[in-house]
Amino acid sequence: METHASLPPAARLLGYAGLLPLVGCAAGLVLLPMHRASLLDAGFGYAALIFSFLGGLWWGQGVARGRASPGLFGVAVLPSLIAWGLMLLRLLGWTTGDALLALGAAILLSPIVDLVLARNQSLVHGWIALRLQLSTGLGALTLSLAML
Repeated sequence: METHASLPPAARLLGYAGLLPLVGCAAGLVLLPMHRASLLDAGFGYAALIFSFLGGLWWGQGVARGRASPGLFGVAVLPSLIAWGLMLLRLLGWTTGDALLALGAAILLSPIVDLVLARNQSLVHGWIALRLQLSTGLGALTLSLAML
């Protein structure tokens, strides 16, 4: 359910600007191949931070509802736990590319939570469209880093 309120232009602009660090990492892989490991680590770190941020959004929506189910709060902590788990797996021997693939897939799937929330809560007009665009962009860029 969307309300008549519109998404502020700054939310859209800054949301898209949030894709720039991964664009920079991808460009760096092409232009500065000698820094491959550092650029992949930086891309993984940034994508993991943003994924964790999504969980914070869901947590905030649950608190704003005042009557959200415990399941929503459980789902809200998953992005941070998944990102932490992937970081741990990297430390235990997974390649950064494998972690980026898993993280990219998780980011691409994350709007499912927003779609479920939208059925039960009023959202600002344009929010779901922006979430789909940003998650598709971030997920695709994260997968691209894994494949470069």
